[in-house]
Amino acid sequence: MKLKMTTLAAKAAGDIELSDDVFGLTPRKDLLHRMVRYQLAKRQAGTHKVKGRSEISLTGKRFGNQKGGGTARHGSRRSNIFVGGGRAFGPVVRSHAHGLQKKVRKLALRHALSAKAGAKELIIVDDVKAKSLKTKDLLSSFDKLGIKNALIVGGREMDENLARASRNIPNVDVLPSAGINVYDILRRHTLVLSKSAVEDLEARFK
Repeated sequence: MKLKMTTLAAKAAGDIELSDDVFGLTPRKDLLHRMVRYQLAKRQAGTHKVKGRSEISLTGKRFGNQKGGGTARHGSRRSNIFVGGGRAFGPVVRSHAHGLQKKVRKLALRHALSAKAGAKELIIVDDVKAKSLKTKDLLSSFDKLGIKNALIVGGREMDENLARASRNIPNVDVLPSAGINVYDILRRHTLVLSKSAVEDLEARFK
């Protein structure tokens, strides 16, 4: 697959050949769905907690008369049927993460990249280095490229000027090539890859 490469200033920078094994697959929605669920479940805090019956500080002594009281023979105020009692089957602190095979995770990333390439929502730039720290200058470059909602992926290390200048821009995420993931790719409209990011990705999947 051959795509035209550009610069951050929206000037032509030649062509680049993309691997069909990484960018030319037919996207499978089931793989993408499984991977997004895996990512979101793994990052869920799971810190919800309520007190159970054994954690309530109330008497366990039988109260009321055994007979003649007109009520049931309750033996503890900690029961979940009383106000202030422990909750039955309430949420506890736990991890929501579930397993997903490594080969499925790698395949899902390739399908996410292919989905962006197939939808014409992939832009390849020769380098993602910003000349200044000013957000205004970076926004001007984005306007020329038609970028409003995007994930920008650089090389192994992100350019500091670009990372700082993009902090105040809504709907724009910046990641190094090692941090690229399915969820961040799909949640943004446009995927912007640097030439070094493409090389890192293709080398990873060889």
